Amino acid sequence: MRRITQEAEEKVADLTPMLDVVFIMLIFFIVTATFIKETGVEVNRPDTETAQAKKTVSLLVGVAPDGNIWIDKKKVDLRYVRPTMERLHAENPKGGLVIIADSESKVEKVLAVMEAARNLGIAQVAIASEEK
Repeated sequence: MRRITQEAEEKVADLTPMLDVVFIMLIFFIVTATFIKETGVEVNRPDTETAQAKKTVSLLVGVAPDGNIWIDKKKVDLRYVRPTMERLHAENPKGGLVIIADSESKVEKVLAVMEAARNLGIAQVAIASEEK
């Protein structure tokens, strides 16, 4: 009787090159991703018919319905709005300011932010709204 001795060879694909490609693609997407600036507070913007998108925005300021002012995801006291805006505007002097105010927020707070922007020499000031 003849014995058949077969070596059981498992054929396994080498996945190392594929993993290298996946990690390189992951690094590429992380590096090229565009990060969205946020104010740090959720607001309900008022509706307007003439809403337009702004392209050069360096500073976002949020005004909450309770009157709190948010800059760079941090609640800022009214006394520190101008120094905070000055520091952030110095990073990109050509950019403008967008005030994202809730439809229920107080006009006095929005005007205080606009006055601070005017005193800093920020020429492009806009108030965000939803398009109808």
